[in-house]
Amino acid sequence: MGLRDDISAWSVVRQLRVRDGLALGKAAQSARQATLRPRTAEADDVVKSICPYCAVGCGQRIFVKDGEITQIEGDPDSPISRGRLCPKGAASRNLVQSPLREYKVKYRRPYSKEWEELDLDIAVDMIAERLIKTREETWQDEDEEGRHLHRTLGFAHLGGATLDNEENYLIKKFFTAMGAIQIENQARI
Repeated sequence: MGLRDDISAWSVVRQLRVRDGLALGKAAQSARQATLRPRTAEADDVVKSICPYCAVGCGQRIFVKDGEITQIEGDPDSPISRGRLCPKGAASRNLVQSPLREYKVKYRRPYSKEWEELDLDIAVDMIAERLIKTREETWQDEDEEGRHLHRTLGFAHLGGATLDNEENYLIKKFFTAMGAIQIENQARI
């Protein structure tokens, strides 16, 4: 392949030859581009879902091949998003399939420089013990004037929009029952 062949393969040369100055037709396509197919064409299944990132609830179409997500697009049937997704919603495949995703509980002891893996049951027990201990140490039954408080200011909860309504409802009920009064959700902020 000579220099002349290389230059004639450039799209700008094709645009000038076929008088397609805006590159709206065949002049804008390369031989490689003409053979490309979308990732969605080879999907085994298309699953409808809701984006987990914020409280908007955009519809998603998740394309699956061989049990793996190959593409996520906006669902045009969604009355909320009408086929559009923000960059986070379009990249939500990484929540499931990212090579950086952690699958084990990591814990760094006080003053340590290293992370260690913990069994999930041990980690949950540690959290529960600390929550109960903090509640006992910071419980306020009454104020100075004898008014009933039945609360703790020792801990708070800030939920995330990646949780669904049912999970947030249960978390709100749990922390209220524990006496916390600082309970908020990022989806409402």
